[in-house]
Amino acid sequence: MKNTAVLNVVGLTPDLIGEHTPFLSEWMRKGNMASVNSMLPAVTCSVQATYLTGEMPKDHGIVGNGWYFREMDEIKFWRQSNKLIQSKKIWEKAKEENPDFTCANLFWWYNMNSSVDYLVTPRPIYRADGVKIPDILTYPADLRDKLKSELGQFPLFNFWGPNTTIYSSQWIADSAKWVQKELAPTLSLVYLPHLDYNLQRIGPDDPNIKIDLTEIDNLCKDLIEFYENNGTQVIVLSEYGISSVNQPVSINRTLREHGFITVREEKGGEILIPGSSKAFAVADHQVAHIYIKDDKDIESIKKLIEEIPGVETVLGETGKKEYQLDHHRAGELVAIADQNSWFTYYYWLDDEKAPDFAPTVDIHTKPGYDPAELLVDPKISFPKLKAGMRLLQKKLGFRYTMDLIPLDGSGVKGSHGRVESDRGKNPMIASQNKELLSNDTLQPTDVFEVIYSHIFN
Repeated sequence: MKNTAVLNVVGLTPDLIGEHTPFLSEWMRKGNMASVNSMLPAVTCSVQATYLTGEMPKDHGIVGNGWYFREMDEIKFWRQSNKLIQSKKIWEKAKEENPDFTCANLFWWYNMNSSVDYLVTPRPIYRADGVKIPDILTYPADLRDKLKSELGQFPLFNFWGPNTTIYSSQWIADSAKWVQKELAPTLSLVYLPHLDYNLQRIGPDDPNIKIDLTEIDNLCKDLIEFYENNGTQVIVLSEYGISSVNQPVSINRTLREHGFITVREEKGGEILIPGSSKAFAVADHQVAHIYIKDDKDIESIKKLIEEIPGVETVLGETGKKEYQLDHHRAGELVAIADQNSWFTYYYWLDDEKAPDFAPTVDIHTKPGYDPAELLVDPKISFPKLKAGMRLLQKKLGFRYTMDLIPLDGSGVKGSHGRVESDRGKNPMIASQNKELLSNDTLQPTDVFEVIYSHIFN
C-alpha cells in the first residue's frame, strides 16, 4: 500500500489554473491532469458520494445536498450520517483487500458515524439560549481535544456565511498535517472549500478571484510539500466548476401561485408544509427536485415549470434514468436551470411574510440551498454596526437573531449543479503518477478507481 492524500479543492477547474496558481500549475505540469465530466447533480454531496463509491446517485442514493425525506414529511439539507450513502465506500473496499489499511476523513461530507478510522467534521454546539458555538466531532473522541489544543477552535463562521475566509481551509489543512504526523493514515481525504465562496459570491469572471486563487495555491503548496516530504503521494481533485449567473428563479413561487403549496403562518412568517402540499420544489443550486403528491398532476406541473424563464429542461422518469438519478429519494420531476440561472428556495409571495430564518445563516432549517447566506443584505445601512449589536446581545446572554442575509437572490454571481459541456469549466483531477492518470478525460465514477489504484499500485 502507498500512503495517499486526496485534496478536494472545491471549485477548481482547468481554466482557473494558470498565472495566479503558479505552484499548482507547475506541479500539474510535472505530472498529469484530467478533466472529469460533470454529473447531475453537480453538487457537493452527490459528487463526493460518487467519487467515494464509484457509483451514481441511482445506486448510492445521494440525489443532492438535501432532499424530501418522504418517510418523515420533512425537507432536510446537509445531514451528516454516513449511513445515508447506500453503497460501499472506498475505505471499506480497501480494508477488505488489506486489513492494515486506515483512512482519515477530514471534512468530506457524510462523515458522522462513518466506518473510517479517524474523522473530523464540523459539529456546532446549539445551546438552549439560542447561541451557536463552533465545534467539531471526531473519532476517536479524544482527537477533538487534541486538535483544539493544538490548533484552537475550528473557525466555523469562516467556513460558511458572510465572513468566509481562507482561515477555515487553513485550519482543515493544519488538522490534516497533525493527523498525518501523529496517526499516519493510509488514505487522507482533505476538504478545502475556500474557492467555493467567492466563486459564488462575486462570480468566476470577477478579477478579484485572483486573490482567492493565490490564497488556495499557497495553501496547497504548503500541504502538498508536507505530504510529499513525508512519503505520501497526493491527488488533487475538485467536485464541480462554477459558472457566472445573473438570474434567480423561484419555482416554489410559481407553484404557490397555482395553489400547489401549503403554508402555515407562524408569528407573522410563513412556513412551507411539504406533507400537506400537492407539489413543491427542493432547490439545490441549478437543480431542483419537484415532489408531487398525486401522479395525475405530474404532466401539468411539468408543463408549468417548463414555461418558467430560466428553466432549461424538466426531467421525468426517462430523463432521470438517462442521468442515473432514478432513485426513490429524487423528485417525481427534476428541473435544470439554464446556464445563467439558479434556483432559490423562496416560496413566500410577500417579503413581509418571509419566515424568521430567511435573513439568517440557517442551513439546516431552510427547505433548500441558499447561497445568499454568503452575502450581507445591501439594504442594511451599517451592517457591521448591526452585527456588533447582535454579538453584544449574545455576550450579554440575550437571545438574538443574526438577521443580515438578503431576501433577494440577485446578489449571487456564481452557481453550479447542471452538466457543464465546456471541458475547461469541468472539475479536474491531477497526480504526479502519470501511469495511473493517463487519460485526458474521466467519468465521475472513474475517480474511485484512480484513487484506489494509487493506494494499491
